[in-house]
Amino acid sequence: MTSLTGKVAIVTGGGQGLGETIAHALAQQGAIVICGDIQHEKATRVAETLTAAGCVSEGIRLDVSDPNSVETGIQQILQKYGRIDILINNAGTDHTLPLDELSIEQWDRVIGVNLRGPFLMAKAVIPTMYGQRSGHIVNIASTAAKRMWANASAYHASKWGLLGLSHALFVEARQHKVKVSAVIAGGMQTPFILDRFPDTPLSNLQDPKNVADTVIYLLQQPAETIIPEVMVIPMTETSWP
Repeated sequence: MTSLTGKVAIVTGGGQGLGETIAHALAQQGAIVICGDIQHEKATRVAETLTAAGCVSEGIRLDVSDPNSVETGIQQILQKYGRIDILINNAGTDHTLPLDELSIEQWDRVIGVNLRGPFLMAKAVIPTMYGQRSGHIVNIASTAAKRMWANASAYHASKWGLLGLSHALFVEARQHKVKVSAVIAGGMQTPFILDRFPDTPLSNLQDPKNVADTVIYLLQQPAETIIPEVMVIPMTETSWP
């Protein structure tokens, strides 16, 4: 298995939920973890917790939908560490509304974070990864990229688009020795679900650590092996047959 010790890893949406859990999992494997989040204070809190545990980490303010924020964040990381080995495109948002109640601004925000964001982040790190002839981009998708349910048109569009982007980039990046993987995650015990649907039975959701462990498994594959897509869902996933 490939060692992650000393690898420079960026986790978008790293201030809470699955992003925070992935940040902890990476740090436990010896990676240098950059927690990027539009809520800078949350990213900093996660980084400080990891640093206090003896890991190397820092939090940066990062709005993945804003090209200037992305460019500033990536340059900040490169100036300090000189390389980028791992990008976890995890930041996500949603407006749970029927189409006739969904505003254009809300649609744009969901697409901006969930689809434009991973595009901007990948575009920003790929020149470095191509130059290194190494690197791994992991895109956190959703069962919303495989099935549909009501009141989530923007979310579905963004996640189906992200899955398509991930596979297209997988084809492009292989020739440069850069890996791209998509993780299709089912419902998790995170604020993303529980803040919006507080009555969801916890038994229908999985521990985000299970998904984070799958991300680590992908990253630790030998150099000659790549897993383009993997699905991780609870045994009682209600959005899946």
